[in-house]
Amino acid sequence: MSVAFVKEESAEAASETVLPARPISDRINLVTEAGLKSLEAELARAQQALDAANLLEDVNERRRQAAVPLRDVRYYAERVRTAQLLPMPVSNDVVAFGHTVTFERDDGRTQTFRIVGEDEATPTEGSISHGSPVAIALIGKTIGDVVQMGPRELEILSIS
Repeated sequence: MSVAFVKEESAEAASETVLPARPISDRINLVTEAGLKSLEAELARAQQALDAANLLEDVNERRRQAAVPLRDVRYYAERVRTAQLLPMPVSNDVVAFGHTVTFERDDGRTQTFRIVGEDEATPTEGSISHGSPVAIALIGKTIGDVVQMGPRELEILSIS
């Protein structure tokens, strides 16, 4: 086999393993204590995977195996570096970051969400990002307030 083909194969393999960076929001990186611990744990997991990939002898396989962990290490390192830990709110009078808010929609549905950082938000598990439209509409409001969400209205029932 010609050396030219080996080099070309290596160049192709290298280009296949360069992944684009994970997008990082331009919003302030607010986190809860649990959110910061989760970011740190994800960074450690990504670093372990990168370390394991770097032990592989075959350079092409090493590049392939290291691509995702390398991207994740960069992402989580930046998210940990920019994290701004906010303590739990001391008062439940006004909706703020870290609160759990229950509200009723004008169609009669009741929903409860905790307002958390972007990386820890999982709406299906009851948490939303502080930058989500619902959180933005709710922050600063009190029990009984009605907020407009497009054509819909939400009435705040409880804050905890």
